[in-house]
Amino acid sequence: MNCEYFGKCGSCTIHDLGYDGQLDFKIQREKERFSNFSDFSNINLDIVKSDEQNFRNRAEFKIWKNFDEEDRATLSYAMTSVDKNVLEINSCQIVSSQIQELMPKLLEEIQKNKTLSFKLFAIEFLNSSTKDMLVTLIYHKKLEVDWNILALELSKKFNIKIIGRSRKQKVVLENDYIDEKLLINNTSYNFRYIEGGFTQPNTKVNIGMIQWVLDNIKNSNKDLCELYCGGGNFTIPLSSKFRKVLATEISKTSIKSAKVNCELNNNTKIDFIRMSAEEFVQALEEKRVFSRLKDINLKDYNFDSIFVDPPRAGLDDTTRALVKDFDQIIYVSCNPETLHRDLEELTKTHKIENFALFDQFAYTHHIETGVILRKVK
Repeated sequence: MNCEYFGKCGSCTIHDLGYDGQLDFKIQREKERFSNFSDFSNINLDIVKSDEQNFRNRAEFKIWKNFDEEDRATLSYAMTSVDKNVLEINSCQIVSSQIQELMPKLLEEIQKNKTLSFKLFAIEFLNSSTKDMLVTLIYHKKLEVDWNILALELSKKFNIKIIGRSRKQKVVLENDYIDEKLLINNTSYNFRYIEGGFTQPNTKVNIGMIQWVLDNIKNSNKDLCELYCGGGNFTIPLSSKFRKVLATEISKTSIKSAKVNCELNNNTKIDFIRMSAEEFVQALEEKRVFSRLKDINLKDYNFDSIFVDPPRAGLDDTTRALVKDFDQIIYVSCNPETLHRDLEELTKTHKIENFALFDQFAYTHHIETGVILRKVK
């Protein structure tokens, strides 16, 4: 990929090595990081690569205004530069082809009308492989009825969904979600991604992550426990491997999305509950009663596996202790540093069987990891 903003934009921090070079840099770095685990040196390191460009289906850009002598504003997209200043851009090579094509056309139309352009602060894009597109226009002003009318015309012109946001205000003109269809191991899964909820930004790598887990675990006649389930991205495909699944998530938006996604796939094997990992441990150990569990009997479950995809902080002490009770641990991490810390404790009772790197954010220092561990008998 050849981007004119390499070396200027602060987003792509590893750009001079090319795609394969930046990936190899991250592979060698993680091999060294985890080299102290004896199990790690005895297994194959699986790699899920990204496309080299047009791989992000979610992106946010600031809007920058330049004024001429007559105080007329010219709008441009902007990113933070490598020296922490504003960098004006007119294109982005890492976003999906659909977002890349829409960006200049959309901004040109917005600039034609003062109601649409005045105090516009940022634009967020979210799209799917099914070509569904949601655009959020973010303002430093209250949005009135005239904005609604003009934004609706804009949405029809480009066949996109538009949401307007300002402080304490969200204006939904049509829907606040997009629909996605993921083909995973010849099975099609339907997902609905809600604006403001967490979604994986790289569709190809996301599919690869799910496939990797499915390919490296066996069918079980017992149950799966999942913590930090989000919108059910892993939960729904993984349910095919287990008798039933109990999945927890603290975000109301994500739980709402997960339940909708379950219905879209006609899946009756999963129970989603809104609880933090710490609360779930308290419920499982019968230290506290939760009204959210009034329709769920935890004793009906016979868990043998747990799936965790925690935030960058990794697992807390309480959750780490819980995880060690399961025969099989499936751990997807967005932070290799905290994963390494957690593995130092988990490998006291479990053996690393599979390890993978997922290049979700190409041209950055970031890499995601996946580990499957099994309890040592």
